[in-house]
Amino acid sequence: MGIEEFRNKRNRSAFLGMSRPPNVSPRRLSDISPQLRQLKYLDVDESIKEDLKSSRSVEDINSASIGLTSIEERILRITGYYGYQPWTAIYNGDERPRENLTAADAQAPAAPDTGGQRLTRCCLKLSASQARKICWGVAVLLGVCSSWTGSTQLAKLAFRKFDAPFTLAWFATNWNFLFFPLYYIGHLYTSTEKQSPKQRYRECCRFFGDDGLTVKVFFTKVAPFGVLWTLTNYLYLHALRKINTTDVSTVFCCNKAFVFLLSWIVLRDRFMGVRIVAAILAIAGIVMMTYADGFHSHSVIGIALVVGSASMSALYKVLFKLILGSAKFGEAALFLTILGGVNFVFFSFVPVILYFTKVEYFDSTDVPWGNLCGVSVLLLTFNILVNFGIAVTCPTLISLGIVISVPVNAVVDHCTSEISFNTVRVIAVLTISLGFLLLLLPEEWDQWIIKLLARLKMRKKEEATEGNVDAGPGLGWSRRARSSMSNFTH
Repeated sequence: MGIEEFRNKRNRSAFLGMSRPPNVSPRRLSDISPQLRQLKYLDVDESIKEDLKSSRSVEDINSASIGLTSIEERILRITGYYGYQPWTAIYNGDERPRENLTAADAQAPAAPDTGGQRLTRCCLKLSASQARKICWGVAVLLGVCSSWTGSTQLAKLAFRKFDAPFTLAWFATNWNFLFFPLYYIGHLYTSTEKQSPKQRYRECCRFFGDDGLTVKVFFTKVAPFGVLWTLTNYLYLHALRKINTTDVSTVFCCNKAFVFLLSWIVLRDRFMGVRIVAAILAIAGIVMMTYADGFHSHSVIGIALVVGSASMSALYKVLFKLILGSAKFGEAALFLTILGGVNFVFFSFVPVILYFTKVEYFDSTDVPWGNLCGVSVLLLTFNILVNFGIAVTCPTLISLGIVISVPVNAVVDHCTSEISFNTVRVIAVLTISLGFLLLLLPEEWDQWIIKLLARLKMRKKEEATEGNVDAGPGLGWSRRARSSMSNFTH
């Protein structure tokens, strides 16, 4: 190939690239893929280079034969390809500029970047960046499971001497006073801008409106939630007097299904078929749990009390989102502290009335204060982890802690009491647990699966394309080597 033929060929390629009308500019690589493909396999013989050493065009020929990157950059700048960033191609960690290559780099063979090495690198990066978050997530999960299981078992044990579920619920709810003080201690420890308790209180009161916590806001937006909170705890503890802890903790998991149904009806949330299936499984598990004991009066009343507790919990969550929306950590701590005040001010007369009417009678000289304080501390810990654990982990792990408490309670009940875990009860537990796990699926779970499958297909196509491209230049190099060797021998 002579000099004039090479120049004619280059001018012809440039003319073909500019044949597009001037008012139309290619915006995709596919519009200029034929030109790029020709430039990729462009080769210049050594004899032409020797003949053109004295010519000024030898620089262009050397640049064309040395690197495809500079030519691609010029074409992409001229065509105006969207999203093109030349600095990422130049300063990429895997592709260094050729002028920075040392002699050792030029002589050393390039190590093949296999898929196993990339996977190992990604795993190491993942474990290094998210190990702390995973550890915190596991700690929160175990804390939620142990606190919820421990409070349930201690409450069941306390009822042997202290047959007063409402008094126990009232006593445990009063410990909500500690939410805001504990939050403020954490604020002083972690925040860079320290605020006084009064300043922090005023800032958190903005959650209730521009006027803060007024009397009207207190009776319309706070007091109803105090009633729902007390009813949830009372019905749950009252159910422990009727049935075992395994059945109570299992049926209470249905509150997740009730939250979905109420959110779908009241909040007009997105309809999801898988969550409808989960709600049906939860209801079926409740019926099977009732049937496991033969529809005895204690069993039916106990299951009904737990269902009522789960319903009050779901109503509390849905109304909170409807009326108050979402709250920050300080606002949630202040709100829970106010609920403790509502419980102490407005419900303190109820335990007194129940005691003197002997509806809830207990010996005042033999009160198991250890069990009562243990239940209160564990419930306080559980509520702290549920409300503030999202700062260090995802909500799914927190919900899994509640599910794991079901088999833990079953093991404790099997070891400490004579409970027959028949086939119907086991199937009911598994059914409710499966429904609860289905409710933990995110709203976009189906789209995530579709995107994951699409990415896997694209990765397979890219690997196949890279294999074909790697095989092409290798064959061309071997052919050129053979031709040059034959020319040398002759």
